[in-house]
Amino acid sequence: MAKTAFVTGATGLLGRQVLRAFDKAGWSAVGTGFSRAKPPSILKVDLEDQDAIDSALDETKPQVIIHCAANRFPDKCDLDPDGTRALNIASARRVALAAYTRGIPLIYLSTDYVFAGRPGEAPYEADATPNPTNLYGQTKLAGEKAVLEVCGDTGSGIVLRVPVLYGHAETNAESAVNVLVDAVWKAQEQGADVKMDNWSLRYPTNTEDVARVLVDIAARYLVAGEARVAMPRVLQFSSEDRFTKFQMCQLFAEILGLPLDGMTATGEDTKTAVPRPYDTHLSTKALRDLGVDVRTVDFRDWWKREMKAFRR
Repeated sequence: MAKTAFVTGATGLLGRQVLRAFDKAGWSAVGTGFSRAKPPSILKVDLEDQDAIDSALDETKPQVIIHCAANRFPDKCDLDPDGTRALNIASARRVALAAYTRGIPLIYLSTDYVFAGRPGEAPYEADATPNPTNLYGQTKLAGEKAVLEVCGDTGSGIVLRVPVLYGHAETNAESAVNVLVDAVWKAQEQGADVKMDNWSLRYPTNTEDVARVLVDIAARYLVAGEARVAMPRVLQFSSEDRFTKFQMCQLFAEILGLPLDGMTATGEDTKTAVPRPYDTHLSTKALRDLGVDVRTVDFRDWWKREMKAFRR
């Protein structure tokens, strides 16, 4: 009988790939969503309702839960701080409580933004002291703490931190990387002067790679059984490809054969609506120690293959 994976946020950029990866690996993958849920393929579950979460788990009886649902855009977090805390913290606690009471391992997706990212500090090991600089990072760190606190010493609560993500998207706006393609096209307009950060370092990671790693983690922690109490509770995954946003735009323009005269690179002293760290590169040592394959698709090669979908 196939094992079942229960994926929250399954209508989102990462969640869709996670569903596909578990299905491809021979699991029965059950996804949940809310505003974009399409029953019966994606269950509509209100993560602010403990009874709804409990009922969905009792109905599907999964062997593992992957909690992808989150408000993951820093600017949007600041515009709706109460809603962000409700989803990133309170809902994470509810899912963790439901998982803990049923003895189901839970993998909580977190972010590199739990770290301050000051120059000279990266790469950060999984046990480094977090110090987030914005509300998004603060709420995701609080979500980590909620999951680990609820699950206690059982080893059933696992955190996986990842950096900025890109991949197959329904719209470019789903990804802080994909949306830069739109910025490149915006820079082609007459009189354009698109400002783009050329200071903060990013490590864009493909959603398919994250999904593959999640399947591997789930399998390893399930096989371990009670022995997982001795396994790491916080893991990190990241590509080693390093770019500023401006450098990503330069690459996209090169692939598309477009000039970038209408875009201006900005530096450290540029004021932004939400504080961004300089370098939050994540060490993948904890994953490698478990034997997980941390190789990733090459950023440039992936976009060369996919960019034909963005040509106009």
